[in-house]
Amino acid sequence: MSNKRKKHTYEDRLKYMKMLKEGYSGTYISDHFGIDHSLLNVLWIKYQKAGPSALVKKKNIRADGTLKERIVRDIQENFLTLYEASVKYDVSAPRLSIWLRTVREKGYTALYEYKKPGRPLKDMGRPKKKKPEEMTELERLRYENECLRTENALLKKVRALVEERNARLREIGQKPSKN
Repeated sequence: MSNKRKKHTYEDRLKYMKMLKEGYSGTYISDHFGIDHSLLNVLWIKYQKAGPSALVKKKNIRADGTLKERIVRDIQENFLTLYEASVKYDVSAPRLSIWLRTVREKGYTALYEYKKPGRPLKDMGRPKKKKPEEMTELERLRYENECLRTENALLKKVRALVEERNARLREIGQKPSKN
């Protein structure tokens, strides 16, 4: 079985449509070639209506709130299936499903809210370092103090490790090195 996240070229899609014409099941094609079953259904509907030109990938569009609302209202008023609406408006069925769920849960106004995709940014991490000439005297002194504290902690840690090693060597009867 192929990878489910495979990109399907125009030639691949055309081959799948020919296989469907020959009588192969959508499940067989989906399982053996790694194409999503819902995508295969949408491609089949498009292929039947427009022929091979419908299999060419189109550039993604960003739907604004009015377009989303018009599509959702059309689905609800005309009782369109997700596949039919997907073919009609050239929007993926899973995306339409999300819009329908959003309208059911939050109403039509939620379609107009734009949320940046992905995980929200957290205000974490180290602040950007300023160059010494950009710092005020107080910031420069605080930075220098922080550097000295870090250096001091590092030296204490090294001293503790050396003393620990020397203690272990004394236990087994060896003299610690003078380095």
